[in-house]
Amino acid sequence: MTTEQLKQDIIEYSKKIGIDKIGFASADVFTELKERLKQQQEAGYQSGFEKGTITERTEPRRLVPEAKSIISIALAYPTQIKDAPRSTKQTRRGIFARASWGIDYHVVLRERLEKLMEFIQERVPDVTLKSMVDTGELSDRAVAERAGIGFSGKHTSIITEEFGSFVYLGELITSIPFQPDAPVEDSCGDCRICLDACPTGALVEGGRLNAQRCIAFLTQTKDFLPDEFRSKFGNRIYGCDTCQMVCPRNKKIDFHLHEEFEPEPDVVKPKLIPMLRMSNRDFRDKFGHIAGFWRGKKPLQRNAILALGHYRDQHAVEELIAVMKDDPRPEIRGTAAWALGKIGVDEAFKAIEVAREWEQDEHVLFEMEKGMEFKTKYAAQ
Repeated sequence: MTTEQLKQDIIEYSKKIGIDKIGFASADVFTELKERLKQQQEAGYQSGFEKGTITERTEPRRLVPEAKSIISIALAYPTQIKDAPRSTKQTRRGIFARASWGIDYHVVLRERLEKLMEFIQERVPDVTLKSMVDTGELSDRAVAERAGIGFSGKHTSIITEEFGSFVYLGELITSIPFQPDAPVEDSCGDCRICLDACPTGALVEGGRLNAQRCIAFLTQTKDFLPDEFRSKFGNRIYGCDTCQMVCPRNKKIDFHLHEEFEPEPDVVKPKLIPMLRMSNRDFRDKFGHIAGFWRGKKPLQRNAILALGHYRDQHAVEELIAVMKDDPRPEIRGTAAWALGKIGVDEAFKAIEVAREWEQDEHVLFEMEKGMEFKTKYAAQ
């Protein structure tokens, strides 16, 4: 079997196992990416979640010395929820970003890549293969761009012709020298809608993201959220879709091709108040199968508290007081105190004043002071 015949067989097989797009790229050094990553590092724009050194992230043969090419895959995911529950004044709800709908995409793409690996190994027994999905050293987007899956938009996501930027990406490093596919031409042109729409100005220029200001990153942090971002969060529990939703290339894009990615309405738009004091077991039972669970309970609960503050939800006051008094985590107690002040009813301010008498953590006390500042602010309005 020739390499070209094997390539065509892989393409045909990929369709049978539910891979929406597949492309082939060389395993050469990602020279331009290496320079960009150095600039990101020097500017302090990295998230800290990146795996490996810049060399490992841009030189495939550092990971697989026999590497000759890389196979890139993409799976489309939906953008709309059928029968989505509404957030009401009585029952406020949060929202998980679309990339966290359905079963964790890492699990799904790894399963597809495993099948692809088995298919190739049956035909080339002595082949060397290594698969990655998001958490590997290589940049999924850089590989997909080189493999012709799509082009990298100004919002830094890969834009495909068929599915817009709503695709999950994964890759397979291989020792087989496949003929590479041609990259897709960038067609963002002069459009800068995503840059202008970013709530925090994280898109500093087309194709360049300051991850430290990106809401998608900030929702995953475990510390107190800096004040400047609290008014930007809205009801987001995990991730942010703003730059993708405003992109003209994503207009009317909504593909429901994989049952695994179908959103469970009450999971991806959860009621906020019940999230505040869920046990670890209950939290895992409800959210443990989705991608947004990976950072654990604390960030998601903190974000739920911020969302209740955003809504100024008076129905949440009793529960927030209990959290402020009893939760062992300073970040949760302090954020609850801030949210109570933001809600701004007398009961909330009185509870903060009482709790200040016995609270010993200086960070929580600082949040309580900020919560009490809303009393003066609201009185002046």
